[in-house]
Amino acid sequence: MSEQFAQLLATPGVEEVCELRGHFGFMAFHGGALEEMTDVIARAAAERTGASYYGVHQPKGLERHIPSTRFDPAVSERLRSFVDHVHTVITIHGFGRRGMFHTLLVGGRNRHLAHHVGEHLRHRLPAYEIATDLDRIPRELQGLHPKNPVNLPERQGVQIELPPRVRGTTPLFWDWEGPGLTPHTQALVDGLVDAVESWPH
Repeated sequence: MSEQFAQLLATPGVEEVCELRGHFGFMAFHGGALEEMTDVIARAAAERTGASYYGVHQPKGLERHIPSTRFDPAVSERLRSFVDHVHTVITIHGFGRRGMFHTLLVGGRNRHLAHHVGEHLRHRLPAYEIATDLDRIPRELQGLHPKNPVNLPERQGVQIELPPRVRGTTPLFWDWEGPGLTPHTQALVDGLVDAVESWPH
């Protein structure tokens, strides 16, 4: 099934990015026009913390969603080098679901890190619910599958699902001219930076 990933990488306009720095990493492999702003958020947090970054950025008009478990390091040398380099990772995704427009879902197999990240996000984003209890996260968004890239590094990681508002992609922010990110998105990045910088690497 990893043929889907290979076909995506071969599609004109698709950008695969791997920036190796520290052994903590951020990922946004549904980035670009697919889950808007996820790559911008992950990359900003990675750059500020000296973390590594891996992303797959899709151009406008493509928006091809491939399940996370299909992103196989055997298909991509860049993904393989990233997974081999980092020991802990945070992946950034976007979702939209009725009744959860103010909820961030913190999944992944590293539950200690999930609760740590959740604490920092609650501090920076008091108007949002930060769901770190797996019972509050829809099963298909929990990020627990062993083949999900978030769980491939040695110490696994955390999958964060972001609703549109905190990514700055709702009508609330359509007239935002900057400078920089929308206030909610900037607070999110600040929370991620706080979490990484206070995490014992």
